[in-house]
Amino acid sequence: MAESVLRPARSYLYVPGDRPDRFSSAAASGADAVVLDLEDGVGPAGKKLAHEAVRDHQRVAGCQWWVRVDSACLEDGVRSAVRPGTHGVLLPGAEPDLLTELDELLGDAETSAGVPPLAVVGLLETPLGVAEARAVARSRRVHRLGIGEADLSAALGMVPSGDRHELWAIRSDVVVASALAAIAPPVGPVQTDLDDEQLLRSSTEQLVRQGFAARTLIHPRQVGPVHEALAPTPRQVDEARSVIASFEEAGSAGAGVAVDPRGRLVDLAVVRSARAVLRRAGEG
Repeated sequence: MAESVLRPARSYLYVPGDRPDRFSSAAASGADAVVLDLEDGVGPAGKKLAHEAVRDHQRVAGCQWWVRVDSACLEDGVRSAVRPGTHGVLLPGAEPDLLTELDELLGDAETSAGVPPLAVVGLLETPLGVAEARAVARSRRVHRLGIGEADLSAALGMVPSGDRHELWAIRSDVVVASALAAIAPPVGPVQTDLDDEQLLRSSTEQLVRQGFAARTLIHPRQVGPVHEALAPTPRQVDEARSVIASFEEAGSAGAGVAVDPRGRLVDLAVVRSARAVLRRAGEG
């Protein structure tokens, strides 16, 4: 589990590490977190420039700054990532042994740079990573899990349909692993179709129903729709408040359960769900 307390972001916006001209606009997009990408967003010819640009970038306040490292050049990525203002590292293909290697590299770099420990989002993209999801979630630095469904589908020989229901069982495993480790709910995968906003919204709402609380993005215009889809509706907020008020009123009278204004039985499990809705709305 991550050592430092870090507010879970709703949106992680990727920006290619070899495009420093886009770093500022990404930070101004409204995304909770900007991810300077040293992996898939950068071609082989741009790797050197990307590492230099990310290393030299001055992280400004206003959003969280993360770096997605590349396991093929992990040490170089860590050196570029560990700078003042960096909140954490996204690790693609997260597996227990790779996390141990990353932890050691980060520890050495943090000591040299004099910066606090960085958190890690472990991106599950391999069969072993999924099989060891609970061990990954319990790793010392892991702040939350993510899922890279394109890489994972390729590794498993899967061809997901539009709603990706073939991957729902794996999504559930990731949510359970996160809950068992008492870390933040996981981060959902990117949507690469930039022209279908309705699909972006509906697929994000599906992720919320499945227990996810954030999403990785590839374009600034995805930020607003994703934030809206992650938030509860006004009706859901009102119902959550009503559930909690009914339960608290019943508790004052010595009862352990209540009946809300709609005639539904309310117990502690229902109240926990209502409180989760209010947290998504920014209340509590």
